[in-house]
Amino acid sequence: MARSSFEGEIPEEQIEVCPVTETQNVIAGKWKIIILWHLRETRRFGELQRLVPGISKAILTSQLRELEKDQMVNRVVYQEVPPKVEYSLTEAGEQFIPILESMGVWGKKYAARRKS
Repeated sequence: MARSSFEGEIPEEQIEVCPVTETQNVIAGKWKIIILWHLRETRRFGELQRLVPGISKAILTSQLRELEKDQMVNRVVYQEVPPKVEYSLTEAGEQFIPILESMGVWGKKYAARRKS
């Protein structure tokens, strides 16, 4: 799909996406950052659901599928009864952890500033 402008049509492959927008597109969603944080260790679905209070099964499934599609999360299904599924970070997901840690540092400073 091409974008319209007063100069004419721009082919989609020629539209450069801002790197911050690219990042936002991957982590957009109420729960994705929290899910990524908890996946610093390999987790099963039920464990993730307990670690993220307030998330429904359907939303957790949807967010995990999107993160998997964006190559941030690995999903491994073991052929056993009952089925066992584990989630872990891909290399790209692991590279995002320092960013989450920096966000945490900033959040603490911001919260302290708001309290004073």
